Order: sequence, then structure tokens, then C-alpha cells
Amino acid sequence: MGEMAKRMREIVFDTETTGLNPATGDRIVEIGCIEMVNRCETGRHFHAYFNPERPMPVEAEAVHGLSTTFLSAQARFSERVEELLEFIEDSPLVAHNAGFDFGFLNHELQLCGRPSVCTSRMICTLVLARSKHPGAKHSLDALCTRFGVDRSLRVKHGALLDAQLLAQVYVELTGGRQIGLGLVADTAAQAAAAAAGAVTVRQQRPARPHFASAEELERHRAFIARIANPLWERFVPIAT
Repeated sequence: MGEMAKRMREIVFDTETTGLNPATGDRIVEIGCIEMVNRCETGRHFHAYFNPERPMPVEAEAVHGLSTTFLSAQARFSERVEELLEFIEDSPLVAHNAGFDFGFLNHELQLCGRPSVCTSRMICTLVLARSKHPGAKHSLDALCTRFGVDRSLRVKHGALLDAQLLAQVYVELTGGRQIGLGLVADTAAQAAAAAAGAVTVRQQRPARPHFASAEELERHRAFIARIANPLWERFVPIAT
């Protein structure tokens, strides 16, 4: 029970970028992070757009809709890195195709002179999906369809919305709301309590009586006496 009651904090996150390879100058332009405690969303999140200090390629803008004009008015990654690091703390980080997001995140941290996030904290939902459903489609859209997650608002890619969708998919990939046959808190109040480290103390109920009263036994004897030629008497052994 001690292990079951532990507070398990995880961050589900997603990024949008200017392209596919930070080594060739591509940068993060948006990040969305969702806090989960014991596989339940707490309502806390971190979301930011960043000025990549370079033009947005047409192909990338077609994916997420973030233009050079819009992003040029946003803060640089280095100007909000403290907020981001304070939010993620040392929690495990969940992402879809996590190697991609970790590569960009660590590249930005290195540009700021900050230590990289250790890949031992990485949880990849793409790897989980391939293991659980080999041969199926494993895109975020496909997984939302498989698990009945509503993605009707997903017209274009967006880091915060995708992280919110992924959080629901992650719960399904790891056993649903009753992981390990334990009842997981599924209300805002319970999730908030878990996030605050609160412990629910349940009062023990007295054991219910599991024996018949004298009156019930007497009624039973009277009922049995009225049965003619009862079946069980046919199998009573005859004394010899």
C-alpha cells in the first residue's frame, strides 16, 4: 500500500519547431507541458512560444501555423528557460517520438549554457504504442482514434493541445484509469489533493454480521419441516 500511495509526478510535453534537425539550425518555437500526478491531470501546465531568431520555413508553417511575424514578437527561449525548468523539475518527461523532442530541448538548453535533460527521464509513447499494438498505426491521431480521445479541435499541430491529447493517450497506453487494479483518482478535487501531497485517511467500517439470528434459525427449521419427502433424506446413510 505504501508504494500505491506514493505521489508520482510526470510531465507530458510536446514541441513545435522550425524543422527537423537542430544540428542544422532548427529551433523550438513552441512548447506545451501538462502536469500529471498518479496518471491524472492536475490542471497545471506550462505553455510558451519562442522567437527562433530565424525565418520560419513555409513547410513548417504549414504544419503548425506559426509565422515569422508572430514569433518575432515572442520571448527567446533563454528568456523563459527558468520558468520551464522550474515547472518540469526532475520529473519523468513523456513525449510522442520522444527522441525528437528531447533532441531539440537539450539543444536549446545547451545554447543557454544549461545542463541537458538526462534521457533516463524520457518516456516515449511511440515506443509504448509499438510494443502494445505492433503493426498498427502509431501516430497521435491514430492513437486518439483507437482510444476514443476527442481530437476535433486539432486542425493544426499545436504543442499544448497535442500534449493534452497525448496525456489522455498515455493513460490508456499504461493501463487506463485503474492501473494495476488500483482505483486512480479521477476528479479535479482528488487530483488537486494528490498534487498537494495530501493523503486521504479512510475510517474503518465495523464488520457486518454474517450469522443468522435465533429468530431466523427458527423460521428456517419451520420451513424445512413443511417439505414432504425432502431430497436430502434419500441420501442419509442407513445404520447397519
